[in-house]
Amino acid sequence: MTDSLSIPAPLPGGDWPEMQPGWVWLCGAGPGDPGLLTLHALNALRQADVIVYDALVQKDVLAWARPEAEAIYAGKRGGKPSAKQRDISLRLVDLAREGKRVLRLKGGDPFVFGRGGEEAQTLIQHGVNVRIIPGISAGIGGLAYAGIPVTHRDVNQSVTFVTGHDQSGNTPSSLNWRAIAEGAQVLVIYMGMKHAPQIAGALLEAGRPADEPVAVVSEATTAAQKVLETTLGTLVADLAASDLEPPAIICVGRSVLMRQVLDWQGLAAGQAPRNLDPLGRGRPAEAS
Repeated sequence: MTDSLSIPAPLPGGDWPEMQPGWVWLCGAGPGDPGLLTLHALNALRQADVIVYDALVQKDVLAWARPEAEAIYAGKRGGKPSAKQRDISLRLVDLAREGKRVLRLKGGDPFVFGRGGEEAQTLIQHGVNVRIIPGISAGIGGLAYAGIPVTHRDVNQSVTFVTGHDQSGNTPSSLNWRAIAEGAQVLVIYMGMKHAPQIAGALLEAGRPADEPVAVVSEATTAAQKVLETTLGTLVADLAASDLEPPAIICVGRSVLMRQVLDWQGLAAGQAPRNLDPLGRGRPAEAS
């Protein structure tokens, strides 16, 4: 069967923006699956002279760039040698000043724990024009691929997103974990695997129940995606016994139970739903 993605095709009719020399387009590449790239991102890939990309950007995405485009890796991964943020930001400035059409490609959405705001601010402070292209964040799209709705009417009317580490690489000391534990109906934690013991301990100490459902989604939306379903009280032990590796999203809350009926990838593989009514509503989903 022909790989349709390998065949260049025109974008749908419309007034698509043209990337000008000396501009930097700051773009989200989505959570992993190349199909979750936006059309604006694809348009940027087809025009850029230089693509500065992060560790979480799939190589299949880069394959859609112009053949003559230069690709520069600027990934940062915890515990591994990584480029310094200041150097990345200033490299973008230099490339723009050379008259290049620059695409800064970041995993997920550039403004959701991606330091995109810092890079855009640096560019503007140095007189460089920017365009912002949002992307699907892993905390929403990654959970959806795992069959976990980040909001569900019978579970939550709010959702709280937090990062699992701060600029020092430690669990954020500025976060009020007691307030989060008391106020977050559903909690989505980015980059939290390394500090799962501290995070789980803080939430339990603040009163979250030990039997609260938790899911860890590793390599979300990719062919390597793995999902661990556990509880807050057993999270640390179950993670230690698993083979999950970062990057991963952790979701805490009863919406995790919906995976028992909404694991659409399992259904596509022929598996039966584990529970048609995981929240125990006792009535059809369409009933109010």
